Amino acid sequence: MTVLDSRPELPREGGGRRHEEGSDVLITDSGVSMSDVADLGAGRGPAWLDEWLASGAADVVAWRRHLHAHPEVSRQEHDTTELLAGVLRSVGLHPAALPGGTGLICDIGSGERCVALRADIDALPLTENTGLPFSSTNEGACHACGHDAHTAVLLGAALALASAPELPGRVRLIFQPAEESMPGGALDVIAAGALDGVERIFGLHCDPRLEVGRVGTRVGAITSAADLLELKLTSPGGHTSRPHLTADLVHALGTVITGLPALLSRRVDPRSGTVLTWGAVHAGQAANAVPQDGLLRGTLRTGDHHVWNELEPLVKDLVQSLLWPTGVGFELEHRRGVPPVVNDAESTAVLRAGIEAALGEDALAGTEQSSGGEDFGWYLEHISGSFARLGVWSGEGRQYDLHQPTFTLDERALLVGVRVMVHAALTALA
Repeated sequence: MTVLDSRPELPREGGGRRHEEGSDVLITDSGVSMSDVADLGAGRGPAWLDEWLASGAADVVAWRRHLHAHPEVSRQEHDTTELLAGVLRSVGLHPAALPGGTGLICDIGSGERCVALRADIDALPLTENTGLPFSSTNEGACHACGHDAHTAVLLGAALALASAPELPGRVRLIFQPAEESMPGGALDVIAAGALDGVERIFGLHCDPRLEVGRVGTRVGAITSAADLLELKLTSPGGHTSRPHLTADLVHALGTVITGLPALLSRRVDPRSGTVLTWGAVHAGQAANAVPQDGLLRGTLRTGDHHVWNELEPLVKDLVQSLLWPTGVGFELEHRRGVPPVVNDAESTAVLRAGIEAALGEDALAGTEQSSGGEDFGWYLEHISGSFARLGVWSGEGRQYDLHQPTFTLDERALLVGVRVMVHAALTALA
């Protein structure tokens, strides 16, 4: 299968197309030929997987680069969904679009037993600054979280599994939209019945702190719950020379900015990893006028599921107690986000066995719990599963973090991911 390069065509003497000097993509009249990307698990089998990767590795890289060049933000992943559907249908599979119009579900194999593999397909509303020859062509959107890699990995795993002479059961592919929007597109997938009959679910996420060829696993919480707080304050306003005749809104904002995190640290078990960080504050224009309104926004995260369930009423009580002496009015919106991703021990053991089969024992790595949120946690509210971190750092040079417009990855990780996903499914069904 050939995936054509998606960048603007450039004229070439004698017709056809060419690509600019120095690129590692060679455009020919018959399509795209990618430079070799080392398969770090080559020869570990099964034979049909080795054979598919020997011929399909270039396509996995080409898919990732196409997706990277054409990112689509949450719930707008229409072209991405169309591309995925076309590739899956080309090998005789029957993907079904989600009711919202973006994202796909597709089964491979037959039998009563079923395991699921999930990838998120949306991009972030950021402007890319990598300088890559396949940088984003969509203004204000880029794959700074590696979802292009997640999608290409699962697509590669799908075609590899479809090439198998026989599978020990069914593998359900979940190409999920809107992971970057709270409370997450996973809820749409669940509502569509995608977990019906599924025993376990597995997922991978790029980790720029982990070297390519290694996969980080963890029993228990691997990410945190993430909520959004928005606090609107109101005051009659007035002259700064007479704050006693009004309600000093900016002072009240400062009281909440410093006081709420401090009080939470004394009211919540510190072992829960609960963190409140403000990201935006707005109030006033003039230096000598007390403003009439103000706005404060931030994120509240915790690694403990029990604490997460108790935070909303606690935060409301604390805000009220902080603002009552100031006389400032307030309206608090506490938007519950995603639960922690909590890996169960049995599914994590299955995933580790799959990683070892795919890459060898040296590929196994531990990993810490992150304060970041991930809507994969919604799946684990319903069925067992495990979520792992895929090493994407080359081992040399700077490690560019996720959600930075400079984020890049070592494309050898794509083939590592394909092998891990395939072996996780095979191990779970064995």
